[in-house]
Amino acid sequence: MFRRTRTQEEIRRFLAIGAVQVAELDLDGAEAVLRPGPGSPPVTHGEVFLLVRRAGRPVGTLLARVPEGADPRAVLTEAAAGVARAAVAVGGGGEPPYASVVVATRERAGQLARALDSLLAQEHPRFEVVVVDNAPVTGETRELVERKYGERVRYVCEPVPGLAVAHNRGLAVVRGEVVAFTDDDVVADPRWLTELTAPFAADPRLGCATGLILPARLRTPAQVLLESHGGFAKGFTPTTYDPGDPPRDEPLFPFTAGRFGSGANMAFRTEVLRAVGGFDPATGAGTPARGGDDLYGFVRVLAQGHRLHYTPQALVWHHHRETWADLETQAYGYGAGLTAYLTAILVNRPALLPAFLARLPRGLAHARALTEVRDTDAGGGAPGAHDTRTHPWPRRLSRLQRRGMLYGPLGYLRARRAAGRGR
Repeated sequence: MFRRTRTQEEIRRFLAIGAVQVAELDLDGAEAVLRPGPGSPPVTHGEVFLLVRRAGRPVGTLLARVPEGADPRAVLTEAAAGVARAAVAVGGGGEPPYASVVVATRERAGQLARALDSLLAQEHPRFEVVVVDNAPVTGETRELVERKYGERVRYVCEPVPGLAVAHNRGLAVVRGEVVAFTDDDVVADPRWLTELTAPFAADPRLGCATGLILPARLRTPAQVLLESHGGFAKGFTPTTYDPGDPPRDEPLFPFTAGRFGSGANMAFRTEVLRAVGGFDPATGAGTPARGGDDLYGFVRVLAQGHRLHYTPQALVWHHHRETWADLETQAYGYGAGLTAYLTAILVNRPALLPAFLARLPRGLAHARALTEVRDTDAGGGAPGAHDTRTHPWPRRLSRLQRRGMLYGPLGYLRARRAAGRGR
């Protein structure tokens, strides 16, 4: 009874979370330029989640309130001044290589069209887009691609369900030196592909790159809650992870792959990803493992001695899930995917077992911290910041994430058996 009452109270607080506007402010030049986020109306009074750019480059986010009757641009420019001063200039990479973009999708033609429009508007000098239609039940995706995009987008059908299977299908057919992956629920910044792939030209040892993921909209309590606890963003500091020089502040390296990036914004040197066998088909959404395919790819590439680079300049706007039920599914799936990918790594690379066991005590402590009930910070904070929280993280979601972590190894083994039967 007590737990039920507490859950009801958490849901009541959750439903009281108000919407937040999404906007971006570019401080390049004498006068700042304020734009609404992708698909958002012009900024008005109220709370605003703001991406601050300097000379077009993302440098930080903040949460600000525009008073009624005030000029939004003036208020937000003043609020952004500190973010812009604290930003560190970042040098550009080399000429970006020929790239392929793979988008796996299933029965979401409306969202897919929005994503493809943004991908075809990329400033990258030479690239291709491949849509992998995963286990379709209708012809809507094929019809969309052929009718609206013609030869500009290649259509591939993969009848076996599972995100990793779909990504492997795309990997098998791409022509680019670098293969980038994103989701059908994103809007890519015009320079996304250039910023994500240019580091491969500058560093021959680079095997993987990841980028920044920000919320396309914060209209529902679920979207605001998720972003106020970090969302999918990994901050605004470019970071290179080198297995030959492990970071001192990452004692679990490389097994804390969730710190490196997310599957909605990642790229690999094509020959490197093919050499490690691509993604494990028993991981990812659409399988009993629920997720972990992206994390598996990161660790496999690092384990082969290649570097991984995170760049906040490679930006996609992600449409977060919208309901409490979505958050429950996501929390459980995230926990399951986390331990499923670790199981996949040890099954496929048993030589990594000693290193994993050596890190296990700290790993358990990390897992506990990852799923703890998170309160709000005393000073508040902005959605997208990683150590500031505007809303408490519900206990029920923490419990679901822990249950998912317990289930993950079993889910992976079930998915692996199912994949074996399907051969």
